[in-house]
Amino acid sequence: MTHHPKLTSSELAVLWGAYQNSSLIVCTVSYFLKTVEDEEVRSLLKYTSGLAIEHVEILKEIFKEENHPIPMGFTEQDVNLNADRLFTDTFMLFYLSNVGSMGLNSYGISLPSSSRKVIRDYFSKCLSSAIELYNRVTDVMQEKGVYVRSPHIPYPEQVEFVHKQHFLAGWFGNQRPLTSNEINFLFNNLQRNVLGMGMLTGFSQVTNSAKVSKYFTRGAEIAKHHCAVFSKFLDESNILTPMSSDNLPTSSKQAPFSDKLMMYHTAGVQAAGIGFYGMSLATSPRRDLAASYTRLMAEAGEYTEDGANIMIENGWMEQPPTAPNRKDLARG
Repeated sequence: MTHHPKLTSSELAVLWGAYQNSSLIVCTVSYFLKTVEDEEVRSLLKYTSGLAIEHVEILKEIFKEENHPIPMGFTEQDVNLNADRLFTDTFMLFYLSNVGSMGLNSYGISLPSSSRKVIRDYFSKCLSSAIELYNRVTDVMQEKGVYVRSPHIPYPEQVEFVHKQHFLAGWFGNQRPLTSNEINFLFNNLQRNVLGMGMLTGFSQVTNSAKVSKYFTRGAEIAKHHCAVFSKFLDESNILTPMSSDNLPTSSKQAPFSDKLMMYHTAGVQAAGIGFYGMSLATSPRRDLAASYTRLMAEAGEYTEDGANIMIENGWMEQPPTAPNRKDLARG
């Protein structure tokens, strides 16, 4: 007898999420390909587009074999390839770098969530592709002089151990300098918020909905505020943080994407950001840092909930696979 169990709830979750994200990237990158100017950036976009299209087709086949409805995701109806240029080539590079980075994170979670060999093989291939994309983009960014390195600190002269509780302090008195772990997360969270601020600013000026535009503008302000919080911590330890200055959108008012796609994109970025804040919280012993991450996570969570309400009101939120309601079934 052939043992062929159904997909587990974990596999359904990661496959459904992968389809949403891959179909979104297909639409987003197809528009970027219409407006990009630099040939090296175009080559990276073509590589990313090819990966995303391949992923969508593989996922469709998996769902078909399981007689599972193929998710709606995002289609050509969600992108306007004739819209004017909204984002710069530099923004596109940072965007692709973030796609690679988030792919490493999401596929790293998806692989151990999968039992069936074909699913594990698929996510293993996705991980390899995300690594390749991230490395390619990083090489091009460094060649073009737009790659922003994390801050340098002096090497320690010897191995040291913590002997005082002051290592955990942070609200009053003299604060200890930031550790390399804390600097790493502050810097990366700062970079992600700079990218998010540019993206949301662009979205806010092209949507035709006043309510959605207000939501995107609020998100850009939140990202700006979070950047200020992270910069303050770095400044207090005399850590210099160079930033890219070319992430803001053009003055175009033509929408390249549907409101549904832009809202989902925003929700995905927020969810990833909250996850990164959680990791930052877990590896930042200073109490003032922990308190700030907790507060910023709550702010991001409230913003995400408000976005979900807008998506539900407009019928834009596709429901993921869900367990049956046994109470309703029992009532007949």
